[in-house]
Amino acid sequence: MTEQRRDLWVGTYPVAGAGSPVGQGEGIWRIGLDLTTGTLTEPRRVVATPAPSFLALDRAAGVLYAVGEDSHGTISAFRITEDSLVPLGTADSGGADPCHLLVDPDGRALYVANYSSGTVAVFRIGADGLTGTAPDQIFGHAGSGPVADRQEGPHAHFVALAPGGEHLLVSDLGTDQLRRYRRDTDTGLLADDGIAATFAPGSGPRHLVFSADGSIAYVACELDDTVTVLAWDRATATGTVVQHVPAQESGSTEVDSFPSHIDRAGDRVLVATRGPDRLATFAAGPDGQLAPAGQADLPGDWPRHFALVEGLVVVADQTSDTLTVLRDGATTDRVSLPAPACVVIA
Repeated sequence: MTEQRRDLWVGTYPVAGAGSPVGQGEGIWRIGLDLTTGTLTEPRRVVATPAPSFLALDRAAGVLYAVGEDSHGTISAFRITEDSLVPLGTADSGGADPCHLLVDPDGRALYVANYSSGTVAVFRIGADGLTGTAPDQIFGHAGSGPVADRQEGPHAHFVALAPGGEHLLVSDLGTDQLRRYRRDTDTGLLADDGIAATFAPGSGPRHLVFSADGSIAYVACELDDTVTVLAWDRATATGTVVQHVPAQESGSTEVDSFPSHIDRAGDRVLVATRGPDRLATFAAGPDGQLAPAGQADLPGDWPRHFALVEGLVVVADQTSDTLTVLRDGATTDRVSLPAPACVVIA
């Protein structure tokens, strides 16, 4: 690999989409990205595995983890070699439809959000991946929200470390809460520590990202089509709502719209929205609050996730079966790849 190229791992859904039968040939793909031209190489499926809709990489150990997003959820670990992924083991995810993973910074634990069951699972991991076939800990959420068809119960959607690393945060789309767990920094194991933030009823918090200094959290809310800005108190690991921003510019919500992924590049916050299929950019002011700074209409459909790669944005367009690369809002390349759901820098 030259300095002007980065390789990417891409997780996928079954071709028929989320919720369809798994094990229909879907898998994990690898593709190269030229940083100068913004073009992609021919994608290559490296391994077949059921519904690997989200991936997490332990770079120090050379291990890639994948969910198996199904009603009988699984987590699989793979050893990364030069040209292949070697299976290291598969475990029960501790719930239904696992949708997000996080490797702790010290490589001691893997955290899993199980969407349909509203549970969070913790696995101890070692140099060869998972240390067992079941989670070491499982925590269940309780509650519901006012959107009857989406918030009938808890739906753990995303896991992230709070600034300082002493707490794990879990956004629960079903209960409009950001749950907090105290983290043992020696083992990676967790203890329930209550609610870190409460959102507007029916907002449906999905993904989040922190400002560079950790004083602000930006949360993409799927059900009310907003970004919620939280002032973050690091001492108590608590967020206070200070701003709600529409995820799209005024007048551009002609179809139902569902923010999916959010990330930060310097003082800019990027949000992908499914339905209108747009990538919005916001500028963060000195106080951390957001102002619209443009949006790009994407050529693909249903942007589920994206990766920021040295000035480029690589978008997984789930239902158009494409990966799209953008620089400054303009498309530099698109390639075909079946039902991409997640992009991770190799």
